[in-house]
Amino acid sequence: MNRARARRTGAQLHPDPARVLARLFLPGEQPHLAHSRAQEVVARVMALDDSEVDRLVGALLAAFSPRHPAYEELLVSHASVVASHVDGAAPLSRARTLLLGATFTAEYAVEGAAVCNPSAVLHPDQDGLAAGQARVAVSVRGIGEGHVSSIGFRTAIVGPGERWTWSPGGHTVSGGTTSIAPWRRAHLRAVLAAQGDVDELAHGVLRALPVRFTEAEFERAMSHVHPQLSARAGAAATSELLRRLVASTHVVEFDRGTTLAQRVIMPAAAAETNGMEDARFTRFVGADGTVEYRATYTAYDGRRIAPRLLSSPDLRVFHTHWLAGSAARNKGMALFPRLVNGRRLALCRSDGENLSLAASTDGLSWTVQQVVHAPAAAWETLQVGNCGPPIETEHGWLVLTHGVGAMRAYSIGAILLRLDDPSIVVGTLHHPVLEPEEGERDGYVPNVVYSCGGLIHDGRLWLPYGIGDARIGVAQVPVDELLAALGRG
Repeated sequence: MNRARARRTGAQLHPDPARVLARLFLPGEQPHLAHSRAQEVVARVMALDDSEVDRLVGALLAAFSPRHPAYEELLVSHASVVASHVDGAAPLSRARTLLLGATFTAEYAVEGAAVCNPSAVLHPDQDGLAAGQARVAVSVRGIGEGHVSSIGFRTAIVGPGERWTWSPGGHTVSGGTTSIAPWRRAHLRAVLAAQGDVDELAHGVLRALPVRFTEAEFERAMSHVHPQLSARAGAAATSELLRRLVASTHVVEFDRGTTLAQRVIMPAAAAETNGMEDARFTRFVGADGTVEYRATYTAYDGRRIAPRLLSSPDLRVFHTHWLAGSAARNKGMALFPRLVNGRRLALCRSDGENLSLAASTDGLSWTVQQVVHAPAAAWETLQVGNCGPPIETEHGWLVLTHGVGAMRAYSIGAILLRLDDPSIVVGTLHHPVLEPEEGERDGYVPNVVYSCGGLIHDGRLWLPYGIGDARIGVAQVPVDELLAALGRG
């Protein structure tokens, strides 16, 4: 029997607690609390004498300006959030405004606890490389205070040969600028239907909406609903649900001067307050040759999980959106990198146990087609799932899988799906290509190796992978060797 085993490169990525964001902090309004203390805090800042204010601001600027670009502008913005609590008509001095803003600002270490579960695609910029090299964009799951996950990025140079070199990440990071994204009416209807929430009020709002609408157009539609529908029992709950859904989709835009490694996408919707987990990126090429980076990620609010869509034309501007349908449940959707016979396809594990094929006409509403891989081997007796989007080879779609076995140990395997009909499995690896070795058994979650996506370069499958939900390693295996073990080499 041919046995393909991935070789570890020794290139590891560890969490860097110095990678920090400065973000708005409103005391008393943390998720587990309900009473804002802003008014009392503002009063204390206003009571300080001018000399004390000047001294404090001087120290703040010296300590934090090197850590945060446009630090003063950020503080002014945060001060404006609580300006309604400032008594008096006289404008605040620049120093007092900065101190007020700093009082309502806190640093957040995006990787303070861990960095794990990477996904790799070709970087949009391939300039300045030597022969045999490629630049790789790697999304990572950063875990910070409160075990809240965000989506960050790193870059690496792969090749020539068996080399993988992480590029410096730096300590300066940016959360970008977030705004509410537009919706399609049909998509909102599908999301509501999936939750069983299309009552008469929702139906009336949907009828009043244009085919594609903004938040302002949604509010106009709400105001035009028949008054008797708005007065019915349950109307307040429906209105709240509709507003929460519309406000949950975002556009996150980063300054052109930031590098990919500086960009961090933080949770911005109620459905993801406890994290955005395990982005699975693919470089999607449309029928017309247009390239778009697409990923699914898991939104987690502390109780519920759900797959969400993240898309970007350039890895600088990102759109997040809801996914609907029978396949958009549980964790671990992974998108195919192109249309297959004119259809959008994905892999999912909507039943929590089996790897299934899903299809969609619009990329937003997904239907389960059939199971393509179920737990069978000893190392996957608990459940199986994917370890990233399918990778196209001349012999079929290479799908990295994860299996969970005894002692809840995670290992990585592979299957091969037919190119023109991915519902058909044409090869199965009967042993793990990667499993935790002795130095990888310890971590936040012991006995786990896990990836959200690899890529092929120069005849090798490159696989960055999470170790124990704590750090990242990189392995590689010759593609011919892997295909041979799958019976297709």
